[in-house]
Amino acid sequence: MSAQSVAGGDAARVAVEQARAEVVGSLLRPAELVEARKRHEAGRLGAADFKRLEDQSVEAAVRLQEEAGIDVVTDGELRRFAFYGHLIESFDGFDREGGWAIPFRDETGEELILKRPVVVDRLRWRRSMCGEEWTYLRAVAKRPGKVTLLSAQQAAAYYDPHKSRSAYGSRGEYLADVVDVSRREVEELVRLGCTYVQIDAPQYAALLDPKMREGYRQRGSDPEELIDRCIELDNAIIQGHPGVTFGLHICRGNNQSKFYAEGGYEPIARIFQNTLFQRFLLEYDDARSGGFEPLRHLPEDRVAVLGLITTKKPALEAEAELRARIDEAAAYVPLERLALSPQCGFASTMEGNRISPDQQHQKLELVGRVARSVWGSD
Repeated sequence: MSAQSVAGGDAARVAVEQARAEVVGSLLRPAELVEARKRHEAGRLGAADFKRLEDQSVEAAVRLQEEAGIDVVTDGELRRFAFYGHLIESFDGFDREGGWAIPFRDETGEELILKRPVVVDRLRWRRSMCGEEWTYLRAVAKRPGKVTLLSAQQAAAYYDPHKSRSAYGSRGEYLADVVDVSRREVEELVRLGCTYVQIDAPQYAALLDPKMREGYRQRGSDPEELIDRCIELDNAIIQGHPGVTFGLHICRGNNQSKFYAEGGYEPIARIFQNTLFQRFLLEYDDARSGGFEPLRHLPEDRVAVLGLITTKKPALEAEAELRARIDEAAAYVPLERLALSPQCGFASTMEGNRISPDQQHQKLELVGRVARSVWGSD
């Protein structure tokens, strides 16, 4: 590796460490891209033409973030059918919608059911999970970029004791493979020059929600032991990569403007101290998230990215209120170790949340504008 490339990598790492305005991952898919994916999967659109549309959509998504003042950009996860699509589509062995269903709800009581994947055969490598995403993002972005990967404990939800047993005799055996392929993917991303990898871990929400914790106990599982196991798996994936920033994103479910869990971070606060992540992207857009008090557990060398802007509702937050909430958080973590983002992605699944592209644009601009007003310009 040349001295120039090392210097470039160092500059990207420093830029990430100093980032104040960030996105979580996904952006709304353009309608023409959604339709193109359907035609491609049905065999009515060739791979080359589909890739051309994907590339155009990703480049537009990158420009959207940069013009809004976002410091670290993603490809919007536009090449995935859902935030976990990179895992499901990169390996043979999954039934895409054959797993146990999970209900999502909103404040009105409206529900929808998401059918999860399930592993039914031994995982067999098909392609890199994120290599294409990163190399194209690196080529078109003018600002530092990041890649999002699924956490092992989220992938654990895709093991079914009955449907998966013929492939893997236990969940632990399956997770050993997940950790192995995830770590190899991180190594490939680092080789390709990636300096920021975010691990998405919404399954942690099941370990902070009081009702869901009780459900674990009734099924014979200790939530505290599960937290420690999750920490162990996460660390196994990301450890040993100096010069790379790792972020952990935790939300309480995000599917077409609905959620599945609620509760503050205190029950799982030891993740701040016991994991190796440097940045924690945390959901704080409404009362479901609890207060900022658990941030007192954050070590002095870690950053909390406050997800204060909701992606679930179209109403635009007031700038004065956002600055006031940042001040509240600063009572527990110094301002220089805080940053700002939306609370989750805008489209964790292909359907996207119930807001318009224009409203998404306004919220991204709000993130950039408030970050500049609080921490200064870049």
